[in-house]
Amino acid sequence: GMSQLRIYQIDAFTDRVFQGNPAAVIPLDQWLEDGVLQSIAAENNLSETAFLVPQADRYHLRWFTPVQEVRLCGHATLASAFVIFTFLEPDRDAVQFETLSGQLRVKRLNELLVLDFPGYEPQICDLPIGLAEGLGKSPSQVFWTESDTNYYAVFDQEADLHQLQPDFARLAQLHPYGTVVTAPGDRSDFACRYFAPSYGIPEDPVTGSIHCALVPYWAKRLGKPQLVSRQVSARGGDLYCEWQGDRVTIGGKAVPFLIGEISL
Repeated sequence: GMSQLRIYQIDAFTDRVFQGNPAAVIPLDQWLEDGVLQSIAAENNLSETAFLVPQADRYHLRWFTPVQEVRLCGHATLASAFVIFTFLEPDRDAVQFETLSGQLRVKRLNELLVLDFPGYEPQICDLPIGLAEGLGKSPSQVFWTESDTNYYAVFDQEADLHQLQPDFARLAQLHPYGTVVTAPGDRSDFACRYFAPSYGIPEDPVTGSIHCALVPYWAKRLGKPQLVSRQVSARGGDLYCEWQGDRVTIGGKAVPFLIGEISL
């Protein structure tokens, strides 16, 4: 017969609906077949659908885009913790997830949900072929890390990020690399945008994972560990970050948009 799954759609890294980055969160009693999980993510057609299975005092967490499972996702982890703290276990103020990227922790600090993620070592590199053409503007510097597959293009001012008119077909040719653009912020310590067209995400509204590299870069450049990031996509989002050497904490708010049921 039919089985019902609860689904929560959460806007992460914002305190207002229709902003931040939307993620679906689906708590399960036990794992369904991977094909079913992938079909649900495709049907949701959001950049990420997160699935949670309780495991003793923690949760097993997996993330799916509409086309594939991914190894790390910040905004859907934040959304998952929000669902746990708000709906599933309101007495909790910390949760640990077992994921393809190892153990991830989220704690609740007043209004903020704080992710504890690995910190990546930025390494300055030459301008990759096709990057400036794909962005329509040459960055002043580019770095990458050995721990992820993104190029980080640094510009002189936030206005440069707003003015970009990316050629997504050109940027897709950088695969497996996504493209992060960043600059000093007008109303934040730094601003950023993220383009991952080869993964089906022309522009991601707010991206936790890129801060594993952005926070160490800007902490060193600005000479301070605590930083506010503004992702200047159309929806926009705010990330409250701290560099802790081999770890980065990424704090954000979240707000529920939809609570419903899936019929299988």
